[in-house]
Amino acid sequence: MPAPASYVAGLGRGASGFTTRSDIGPAREGPSAEVIAEAQAKRGEESEIDPEQFQDPDNEYGLFAGTTYEQDDEEADKIYEAVDQAMDARRKARREAQEQAELAKHRAERPKIQQQFADLKRGLSAVTDTEWENLPEVGNLTRKKRRRDDRAFAVPDSIIVGDRGKNEYENSLDPRQQEHGGLETPADSGTLTNFVEMGQARDKILSLKLDQISNSAFAASGTSTSVDPKGYLTSLDSVIIKSEAEIGDIKRARMLFDSLVKSNPKHAPGWIAAACLEEHAGRMVAARKLIKQGCEQCPKSEDIWLEAARLHVRTIFLNYCARPDGSSKQNDDAKVILANAVQHVGQSVKIWLAAADLEHDVKAKKRVLRKALEHIPNSVRLWKETVNLESSIVDARILLSRAVEVIPLSVELWLALARLETPEKAKAVLNKARKAVPTSHEIWIAAGRLIEQQVDVVPEGEKLKTEEERHKALEIVDKTIEAGVRELRRHQVLLTREQWLKEAEKCEEDGSPRTCEAIVKATVAMDIEEEDRLDTWVGDVESAEARGKVGTARAVLAYALKVFPDKKDMWRRAADLEKTHGTRESLDVILSRAVVHCPQSETLWLMAAKEKWLAGDVPAAREVLERAFVANPESEQIWLAAVKLEAENGELGVARELLIRARTVADTERIWMKSAVFERQQGQTSTALETVSTALSKFPKFAKLYMIQGRIHQSQKNYAAARASFAAGYKACPKETTLWILASRLEEADGKSIKARALLEKARMVNPVSDVLWAEAVNVEERSAGAAQAKAMLARGLQDCPASGLLWSMAIWAEARPTRKARSVDALKKSKYDPVILCAVARLFWQERKIEKARQWFERAVTTEPDLGDCWAWWLKFERQHGTEEQRENVRDRCAAAEPHHAPMWQSVAKDDSNRGKNIKEILELVADALQ
Repeated sequence: MPAPASYVAGLGRGASGFTTRSDIGPAREGPSAEVIAEAQAKRGEESEIDPEQFQDPDNEYGLFAGTTYEQDDEEADKIYEAVDQAMDARRKARREAQEQAELAKHRAERPKIQQQFADLKRGLSAVTDTEWENLPEVGNLTRKKRRRDDRAFAVPDSIIVGDRGKNEYENSLDPRQQEHGGLETPADSGTLTNFVEMGQARDKILSLKLDQISNSAFAASGTSTSVDPKGYLTSLDSVIIKSEAEIGDIKRARMLFDSLVKSNPKHAPGWIAAACLEEHAGRMVAARKLIKQGCEQCPKSEDIWLEAARLHVRTIFLNYCARPDGSSKQNDDAKVILANAVQHVGQSVKIWLAAADLEHDVKAKKRVLRKALEHIPNSVRLWKETVNLESSIVDARILLSRAVEVIPLSVELWLALARLETPEKAKAVLNKARKAVPTSHEIWIAAGRLIEQQVDVVPEGEKLKTEEERHKALEIVDKTIEAGVRELRRHQVLLTREQWLKEAEKCEEDGSPRTCEAIVKATVAMDIEEEDRLDTWVGDVESAEARGKVGTARAVLAYALKVFPDKKDMWRRAADLEKTHGTRESLDVILSRAVVHCPQSETLWLMAAKEKWLAGDVPAAREVLERAFVANPESEQIWLAAVKLEAENGELGVARELLIRARTVADTERIWMKSAVFERQQGQTSTALETVSTALSKFPKFAKLYMIQGRIHQSQKNYAAARASFAAGYKACPKETTLWILASRLEEADGKSIKARALLEKARMVNPVSDVLWAEAVNVEERSAGAAQAKAMLARGLQDCPASGLLWSMAIWAEARPTRKARSVDALKKSKYDPVILCAVARLFWQERKIEKARQWFERAVTTEPDLGDCWAWWLKFERQHGTEEQRENVRDRCAAAEPHHAPMWQSVAKDDSNRGKNIKEILELVADALQ
């Protein structure tokens, strides 16, 4: 702890006044640096070199301290600087894009407070004035106790005297009470007040006043009344009663605006604001008077004239001064105001349009607009409004012809004229427009769309165009768009890729798919580096498909496949796009082209064969597979697909021959396994066992062969042979959990539950974090020892596998019904939204009769992992009870499209020999029946 600033050592005990060595410094000064260097030189020692003195190239005070900076040095520095800049410019665009992506990811993970509340701020735009007015006033929400006022005041004597007699009682009556007979005091007149008669009298007086007002306003002129007696009380409900604070604010604002217009009478917004204030205060006469003064002071401002017309158009009551023709006296006043405005601001389009809006007759509107065109002939908006009023196409065409003569640079007017002309004349119009506005891309796109529309138009008396003629005619669209892009570049009009793609999507929306494709062909490769083309086009396809623009995505894919015809992933993407959004014919065309360009891709061959098979064309599917054999003679998948095709169509002998040939040509473990399964399904168990034995001699590490052998022995009740097969299997493949489970179930079926437990314990020692083994152990305990032992085993399993969705779903259903919901919350947190947990939560909502929530959670489960067949089956079971036939059919169709293969119940039903040959929808129904 440091001593205080005023502390003097020894001062307290009187030891002060003496000087120490620390006060006067050292006895003598040491040698200087020069003396030390001279002594080292005499002894032959070298001085120490500072290692940092050569680190700064700008301060060359070491080795190059005595040199001069010459022109050669300057040139060398420039060369090094140019090299540094070139190195920095390499892949600058990719580096910047990567930095932007990392920045966007960082901002998405850790957004600013301002970004977190951005959506709430945007939501304020939907708040109405009523909701805003109903917001509570700001109060003291800090929950801090306010300081009480502890001041004391002297109590008056009157309070003390009054409080003194508060609890006293009187036991006698005064003379007045004795005179009137006690405490009851009658009224002086002896009658009671009748409030009903008072209300009737008030209503009568109010009706008399209303009659007087209605008869005195315009009795002499004979026009309608200024006050509607029937609607008077109703109109009073709409009167806004202002508080004292609002009235004070209005008075202060009135003073400010009054000072503003007096200090600067030529400022039009000040007059407008002052008039609006009076309008808000309900003083319409004052508002009109102010705006009239403003018009006199600022006659060149169009805004003030428009505001004056608006204030004179507004009506206070529903039928105020109404006329039979729909007009009103105030409309006439507004027309007069706008007529005066035209004299001062004759070039204002807004004033002419406002004057036209005041007219109720179409002829009067046309007259006003044509008068406006005489004053402002170069206004596109006035021409458009005038054309829109015309009901005759001929008159509209004449007007547009005149309009493009007056305003030749307006693209909108040229396109509108082209739409009204015949196809031949429309081409001439677009050619004139192209010459008049050579920088407009809309004209070129309109020309392409016109050519595309003319392809399908067949004049009377002519034959339909052949496919070749249509193709040639549509090629003109591509040439037109390409020429347009070249011309635009020549005139220095450079649209970006994104802008061209937006135009392509717009053409797709308007029903011009070939024009969309032509735009994509001509512009999709713009502004892209060669190594980034594939990734960029894939991103374009994904974004277009996400927005629902399938035609644009298809066009981008077609162009990408022309550039990269050997990319299997692009062909797969194109096939998936056609499968989702296209027709069977378009998918067949894509797959036919794909197998030609990528003959080594087994997946594309199998997709082509499968589509032919699903279409019912089995010979075509065989032909596809034959071609696939030629391109891939040793392909395991193609051999097995051919076997499945023949087996599904009842050609069992052909399928068996194909399997024999496949075992000879391909000779893979999976082909041997499928051969054994095929023989077992046909009831040839001895042949199947022989096949498995031969396969095991070739592939002793293939676990599924042991499973098939054991299951065949088990089906024959030969438990000893089955036990030997499973034992050999888990010794050869100890990491295969399915073998351990089958061996355990065999012992359990043989009545040896203790041995089943021992096998599972041994399996968990070899596979310590397998949730499937723990789930099987829980099921064994539940079947043999009871629920308590099963729950204890489940708790042990959750300790070893805390993120297992399978174990957590079992834990949810092991709980009592009131605690299942809390258990499901823990499961969702631990398992990170596993699909099995999502399905379990959906079943919980099903139990609680929350139908819509259950349906939403089933949807989430199958979306997260569509390969789990049990989730689809539970959903179908739910829809059987609470859904419609349409909803059930939707589940079946989506399950058939997803083609699930996994989940315990699904696999047990799908692999049952009795269900061989059934499609996915039939298996789904069987699984839904089996679930409990």
